Amino acid sequence: MPRTFLITGASKGIGLALARRLTQNGHQVVGLSRGEAPHFPGTLAQVDLADAPATDAALADLTARFAFDGVVNNVGLVRPQRLGGVEVAALEEVMRVNLHPALQAVQALLPDMTARDWGRVVNITSLTVLGAVERTAYAAAKAALVSFTRSWALELATTGITVNAVSPGPTETELFRANNASGSEGERRYLAGIPMSRFGQPDEIAAAIAFLLSEDAGFITGQTLNVDGGASIGMAAF
Repeated sequence: MPRTFLITGASKGIGLALARRLTQNGHQVVGLSRGEAPHFPGTLAQVDLADAPATDAALADLTARFAFDGVVNNVGLVRPQRLGGVEVAALEEVMRVNLHPALQAVQALLPDMTARDWGRVVNITSLTVLGAVERTAYAAAKAALVSFTRSWALELATTGITVNAVSPGPTETELFRANNASGSEGERRYLAGIPMSRFGQPDEIAAAIAFLLSEDAGFITGQTLNVDGGASIGMAAF
């Protein structure tokens, strides 16, 4: 059955890969993103998701135009800083971008999903919740998304709405490469911790998300699915 899904952070990386996969599967996709995506396979609304009033306005417009069946909270922001240099302003910015739009999007879509007794929420977290250098803010924000997932799943358990999370390991996205250039120490460190000895591809993460959005995943809720080449099993090289 064709569904309509909202994706935040949809203009590139995992968000764009998911939009393409869902469209190929016959679904309608609406994206929210600060940047442009000329070849986005659906409707893309440009908004700065760090701006709460602007995000609320965009969501109000979109929910008036589309009957959404689910949302993927994918937008993310990283501000790498060592412990001694973590700035409170950077911590607040990372928390705001990773968490506030997720709450706003789910709240905006909740009435329609509840009325239809069917809905899907997937929050995109990160392997860094297990601990990572220079990721105090980002790991904390993504860990909070895991907590959101579990709490929302409990609240919505009898409504027909499932809430799950996907936790990618290091994936070949623009965001990852912006902080871990090819040949860098960061790249070496991440590869050393992946038993499969390679980075994930955006479409591999998108495939896992698409499953959790599907009819077949109706009895799965409150879970975090690690898609990480085995990295969450243990640090293979240490």
